[in-house]
Amino acid sequence: MVERKCLTPADFTRARQRLLRMHFEAGVGHLGGNLSALDAMLVLFHEHLGPADPFILSKGHSAGALYVALWSVGRLGEDDLVQFHKDDTLLAGHPPARGVADILFATGSLGHGLSLAAGTALGLRLLRRAGEVVCLTSDGEWQEGSTWEALIFACHHQLANLTILVDHNGLQGFGSTADVASMSPLWDKLQGFDLDVEVIDGHDPQALRAALAVRPNRPRAIMLRTVKGHGVSFLEGRMDSHYLPLSEAQYHQAVAELVAR
Repeated sequence: MVERKCLTPADFTRARQRLLRMHFEAGVGHLGGNLSALDAMLVLFHEHLGPADPFILSKGHSAGALYVALWSVGRLGEDDLVQFHKDDTLLAGHPPARGVADILFATGSLGHGLSLAAGTALGLRLLRRAGEVVCLTSDGEWQEGSTWEALIFACHHQLANLTILVDHNGLQGFGSTADVASMSPLWDKLQGFDLDVEVIDGHDPQALRAALAVRPNRPRAIMLRTVKGHGVSFLEGRMDSHYLPLSEAQYHQAVAELVAR
């Protein structure tokens, strides 16, 4: 495993480049939500999560960012990434149910990851085991009733070992979250619940480090204000970045932009 370290700007650029190449070579889209979530996952795996801290990616369309984060800390290799989205691969378009030690559950776009995370947090407490459960959700899946039921459960049981990160990029599969089912800004809707809520820039590593360092005695939600397609000009803030793969010309332009940044 790679030694834990404080990430540098070059580390973020390297990971974004690997994410772009992996998706381009596989001919797969969904880059927008991967790029909005990648920064947070890199900070988590490099600087925050310990061996006893489970991570659950609820927004399964961002599996590519999870695989690259695991690759960046040495838990997946190049041979694994080149199999992304291929037949019989362990690295499918959504996190797999088995085969990757750091992935506990298969998750997708239907908003059930927080339920799994809350149950895991309660299980750790009942077993008197240490560990912080971190769950990364999208903002769109907060239109799902199961997500709110999981939040009610977590608050009722005062699961202080549960951290919820929300990738609040304002876009989902069929439009903006405000147009599809307006709940924006989501943090306003969470204020009445018995949990800590903090809103930060989801692309600012120092802001995320500071937020994660706080350990309240109840559940917490860290709202990541992010940009879908972050770092690539023609993907930023565009709904079609949820679907469309990169052409060869777009791939080379995206890499050039990352290097220039």
